[in-house]
Amino acid sequence: MIYCVEDEMITCDLMVYTLNNSGFKVKGFCDSTEFERAMKEELPELIVLDVMLPGKNGLDILKELRQRSDTRNIPVILATAMDSEIDKVQGLDLGADSYLTKPFGMMELIATVRAVLRRSSGRKTATITQGNIEINPDERKVTVGGKPVVLTFKEFEILQMFMNNPGTAFFREHIIESIWGIEYMGETRTVDVHVGTLRAKLKLAGSEGVHIRTLRSVGYKLEVE
Repeated sequence: MIYCVEDEMITCDLMVYTLNNSGFKVKGFCDSTEFERAMKEELPELIVLDVMLPGKNGLDILKELRQRSDTRNIPVILATAMDSEIDKVQGLDLGADSYLTKPFGMMELIATVRAVLRRSSGRKTATITQGNIEINPDERKVTVGGKPVVLTFKEFEILQMFMNNPGTAFFREHIIESIWGIEYMGETRTVDVHVGTLRAKLKLAGSEGVHIRTLRSVGYKLEVE
């Protein structure tokens, strides 16, 4: 079970929905009172904790979790504002296992949750292979025909989403929401630019049997021969 503590209801609902669809059991809470009530009934495997909460804030909650013998080892991912570096530093000092900077994409959320769970359990994620393209999610490495390809953070996230879902059509708006986050205010043209550079890098590296197809008036999908 994963607990998501986030006071913005729309964001909380999206986090719960996304993680549920990724195979996790999730409960969402909009304030510390609901969260603490749930903690008395069932302890989670991991907590995604917003720093800025009404009433008791996330750092205070984290401090209390680390002081209790029954919760001190539960992995915690802090969600912090983009300009709140002090929150990240304090959170890590208090024992946070990782953090997400708002606005974050849902694919980034999934990747961070999986990485923290792997570290806490000692497990590794299997590589993803389509055609002669291979992704190592743990090391965030991509190879084409065994040769390394350097991608930006967003390019990697887009490629991983496509390779995990071959044949699935993704609307540009869905890609924006998943990769850049629900609060992203830019244009969907951003997706086209990143997909274009991703295609160019894969083609230059000699990718075979894998094609990122453009779907007119929709978005993109990965086709594997």
